[in-house]
Amino acid sequence: MKRTLDRRSLLAGIAGTAAAAAAGCDTTPRSRSDERPPRWQGGRSPWPVCLDTATIRPASLEEKVRVAARAGFDAIEPWEGELRSYEADGGSLSDLRKMIEDAGLFVPSVIGLWNAIPPTREGWEAGLPASRERMRMASAIGSQQIQVVPQPERPWSEFDLAWASARYRDLLEIGINDYDLVPAMVFVEFLPGCARLGQAAAIALDADHPQARIIPDAFHMHIGDSGFNGLRRLQGDFIAIFQFNDAPASPPKEELRDEHRVFPGDGILPLEQCIRDLDEIGFRRCISLELYNPGYWKRDPIEVAREGLEKTVSVVERALA
Repeated sequence: MKRTLDRRSLLAGIAGTAAAAAAGCDTTPRSRSDERPPRWQGGRSPWPVCLDTATIRPASLEEKVRVAARAGFDAIEPWEGELRSYEADGGSLSDLRKMIEDAGLFVPSVIGLWNAIPPTREGWEAGLPASRERMRMASAIGSQQIQVVPQPERPWSEFDLAWASARYRDLLEIGINDYDLVPAMVFVEFLPGCARLGQAAAIALDADHPQARIIPDAFHMHIGDSGFNGLRRLQGDFIAIFQFNDAPASPPKEELRDEHRVFPGDGILPLEQCIRDLDEIGFRRCISLELYNPGYWKRDPIEVAREGLEKTVSVVERALA
């Protein structure tokens, strides 16, 4: 009996080893750096770090490009209003694209497609030319994605999920086929129909499109009561870009507004856990520093950019150490 049990144990062990080998499993312990060497920020981050231009808002668009490059960012995320003004002032978006690329930067996303999903067919058709124009500008500077803002604001009770998903699918088809960029859903606390992570995810999932994506923002996850545990339930490729920022301990959450955003690590949000979750789910796109703090706007833009980059990368390093 003893021999039989030993033989069974031996056979079970051999079978388990063979199954692991067949499945491509390797039981050798590996560090995170063994699996995926960092590629950005001199090896300090597994993701490129982007500067949202609102962070240094008083500067001109060309100055923002220069500041982002001098500070050491990998990418820059402008707003469509800046692109429109740039063209209106006689600037060439193709020349701006060259400037961005010559500075060693790229454009992961542009903000954004405002009023992109109105509640009626009449509103949709009336607004589509403006959405196309915004996509044209984003594409002209080489943007990979553009943010879809499902305005105008309306109560959740009047928000038609099926309609929103169908129109988001239309925007995806237009963006990909006509402008070579991917529209991605945002959620913001002041839009009751799409204020939470789950609401944006529902719109994107029900669009039933292989390129559907969402854009989480740490600050809006906090003030919109999404919380942070849902992030680890997503797949990394479902996230277009992760907007990175922190929130102070005061004022209380219900009184927080965008102007209260602070540098990553200077507030109370669980950013290190967010970073670990993003890493675990296989997120591979940009982390974007997005702040609207008037106190920062009064400072030298290069100082703000450098401090923001260093604090962003420091949070990443601490989380993945």
